[in-house]
Amino acid sequence: MKKLMAVLLAVLMLVSFAACGDKDDANKTVNLKFATGGSSGTYYAFGSALVPIIKEKANIELTVEATGASKANLQLIETGENDIAIVQNDVMSYAARGVDLFDGTKLTGFSTVGAIYAEVCQIVANPSSGITSVADLKGKKVSVGDAGSGVEFNAKQILESYDITFDDIAKQNLSFADSAEALKNGQIDAFFCTAGAPTTAIMDLDATNDIVVLEVDDAHLAILTQNYPYYTQYVLPAGTYESMTTAVKTVAVKATLVAANDIDEDTVYNLTKAIFGNKEEIATAHAKGAEIDTTYAVEGIDVAFHPGAEKYFKEVGALK
Repeated sequence: MKKLMAVLLAVLMLVSFAACGDKDDANKTVNLKFATGGSSGTYYAFGSALVPIIKEKANIELTVEATGASKANLQLIETGENDIAIVQNDVMSYAARGVDLFDGTKLTGFSTVGAIYAEVCQIVANPSSGITSVADLKGKKVSVGDAGSGVEFNAKQILESYDITFDDIAKQNLSFADSAEALKNGQIDAFFCTAGAPTTAIMDLDATNDIVVLEVDDAHLAILTQNYPYYTQYVLPAGTYESMTTAVKTVAVKATLVAANDIDEDTVYNLTKAIFGNKEEIATAHAKGAEIDTTYAVEGIDVAFHPGAEKYFKEVGALK
């Protein structure tokens, strides 16, 4: 009898320890490295705004890192240096297929969490350069974003719709902040910036200099989308920047959150729920939060969803 009691006591102790262990695991903070973009861009600002909300709602600690944005972010996830990232939906499609920026090398270590907000292709010019349309960029000094970035490909494709190639411009590869500074100093005539609008670098430039934001008109939009269907029309409202007295038609892609495939399902489920279930709080922290929508999150996505994200979007009816 004593032996039996000792065995039962040992079993009870093991069960108790296991229960405590489960409780500790449930309360344990998950740490994720979050690749965003340049420190003057919307990716970085939006990612930073998420940090306290995600910690409170999902007990996930995000370490936000400034990076070279979309292409670099996907490569950082592929090599295991980062866990989640914001990228353009067109660039992640290139990565999954191993085309364009990725030139035959498929990246297979990431999956989709969800599209978050529109990334607006903004083409900013110095009015004193005489540039009033995209067609006028021919022969001008133009920054097209970091080399190998999604912005560079957006610039290439938009210019292509106007029968302009990179050979037709004095191309420079500068970050958003460096592009704004170069335009301010007269070193370039115009630059491309694909980011949530308004964008910090352009706002800072506009505070001290007159700018003109160029239109992508309907005719050229039709040419662009025929070749690259992931673009949509986007209208920048008057007043987006101080220099903008009228609305400007342009195009946009989608800022999309992706995650490493090896992150467990529960973590990604909790992360997805914390973002898409707390739109109002995120919108208070950053204006782009107002665009969060579960339907928008899943439309136009051609890279498989992470099981955790898929579980959440099925629960809310956004995915079948």
